[in-house]
Amino acid sequence: MNDLTQTPEMLIATLGARARGAAAVIAQASDAQKADALRRAAQALRDQAPAIIAANARDMENAAANGLSPALLDRLRLDADRIAGAAAGVEQVAGLPNPLGSVIDTVIRPNGLELSRVRVPLGVIGIIYESRPNVTADAAALCLRAGNAVILRGGSEAKESNRAIHAAMIDGITAAGLPAEAVQLVPTTDRAAVGALLKAAEFVDLIVPRGGKSLVARVQEEARVPVLAHLDGINHSYVDGAADPAMAETLVVNAKMRRTGICGSTETVLIDRAYGQAPALVRALLDAQCEVRGDDAVQAMDARVVAASDEDWDTEYLDAIVSVRLVAGVEEAIAHIAAHASHHTDAIITEDVATAEHFLNAVDSAIVMWNASTQFADGGEFGLGAEIGISTGRLHARGPVALEGLTTYKWIVRGTGQVRP
Repeated sequence: MNDLTQTPEMLIATLGARARGAAAVIAQASDAQKADALRRAAQALRDQAPAIIAANARDMENAAANGLSPALLDRLRLDADRIAGAAAGVEQVAGLPNPLGSVIDTVIRPNGLELSRVRVPLGVIGIIYESRPNVTADAAALCLRAGNAVILRGGSEAKESNRAIHAAMIDGITAAGLPAEAVQLVPTTDRAAVGALLKAAEFVDLIVPRGGKSLVARVQEEARVPVLAHLDGINHSYVDGAADPAMAETLVVNAKMRRTGICGSTETVLIDRAYGQAPALVRALLDAQCEVRGDDAVQAMDARVVAASDEDWDTEYLDAIVSVRLVAGVEEAIAHIAAHASHHTDAIITEDVATAEHFLNAVDSAIVMWNASTQFADGGEFGLGAEIGISTGRLHARGPVALEGLTTYKWIVRGTGQVRP
């Protein structure tokens, strides 16, 4: 047990030292042992579902009393189906190919030295997250399978749920003979513990924030540890003049309305002035109960369209609201995306192969799509299993971050007695 009388800095140092020790063990554990630990953890989640649901009920009661929004309450809520889904996700991670030890590339130098880059664990990962208690299981599974130890700091609104899920994960991990310190949950909701974790460069190799814009901004501002994060999901769907109208309507409505609160939701639709079915596309969004905020040309298409402000082009709504603008072809669409996107996910809808390839090459986002809904911006849909998050940065991992994104590499040099002249 951790001594809660410790200062936040002392507490994080204690957790960090334990994580460092566990990381050394996990890095050397066999892949079969780690997979076995996750399968046991998945079963423990199922076996302990009643206790987890009871803990979640306490969180839900407190959150409702504190005025948490319906959307956040939905993220917080656990039931038998969601716990079964979390357990299935942990099992899926157990079944993924092992990234560790894989050889990225090998070259033999003229002097006979053989140089290889080989995937290895990152070490200790700190994950700071809000609302969604399923992250406790997802993050633990991904970090462990990639050979890392992890320190989890969940939000205060989910503290009981997180503790119950963490307890089940630990039961599975230790039953497989791996150290409980491989997955630690910060035992306090004191915000100062977050600051201490962000500065614990001696013990933590990477910080991953999962939560709202204010949380991610704080992490990026205060961290003395490398951060893997995205601030916003200001995603675009561009409907080219050569788009198939039926496909365009289906994709745009799905990209916006399937789930409006996820980071892969389209927030701005750009329509080529040469596209002849723009009014029908706007009506389809409106008829799907989506508020449309448009420029002058879009407002003229339907009386239900409201005027877009300058701020709308830079807004992640996470709601049934979309901004729509007409553009003079693909170049103007690319320029708009460059000026307003968050480099998360942007899509083109067109039957013109050359235009599509130009868009895919020119748009500098973590995920760029052709004739597909931006709602596919998800690690599970990419075949990566659960994801730790989607990175919009340009260093290390980019896009959905799963097992491979939680590894780094080292150089292995094999010689036959060479000396440097």
